[in-house]
Amino acid sequence: MTDPATLPYRPCAGVMLLNRKGEVFVGQRFDTTIEAWQMPQGGIDPGEDALDAAYRELWEETGVVRAAVELIAAPDEELQYDLPDDLIGKVWKGKWRGQRQRWFLFRLTAGDEAIDIATAEPEFRAWRWIAADQLPDVIVPFKRALYIRLLELFAPHLARAGS
Repeated sequence: MTDPATLPYRPCAGVMLLNRKGEVFVGQRFDTTIEAWQMPQGGIDPGEDALDAAYRELWEETGVVRAAVELIAAPDEELQYDLPDDLIGKVWKGKWRGQRQRWFLFRLTAGDEAIDIATAEPEFRAWRWIAADQLPDVIVPFKRALYIRLLELFAPHLARAGS
């Protein structure tokens, strides 16, 4: 077995999508049986800009088009997480030890009708809006620290979003 410490991190873009009330979109993945929710995220293709990847992933996972959102924040800080040992070698064909992510905060300018998780290659079986401070409680444990840091980075914007 490959030593996980020698594997690189997968470049990824993530999206925190807010509605008009300041609540956050979360989806429940098809490929897990545990009660865990996450925000849209996915790999950055070679030569692709992180922001373009974020818009693409948002569309691929939620059906939300670029014209239906506004960009609120895009911190320069890259966040990362490691996969648990039991998942290394099982996901992403064993090429990565985890992900390094650039995150973007978007506001949905349309209504809920803009969301359609029945996409060409669906990733979510269900979705809902939750309060931002609930995020660490609904994510898989190995991503919890990343979500807590993300809440810190977006805190000034989140405080204004719900007002």
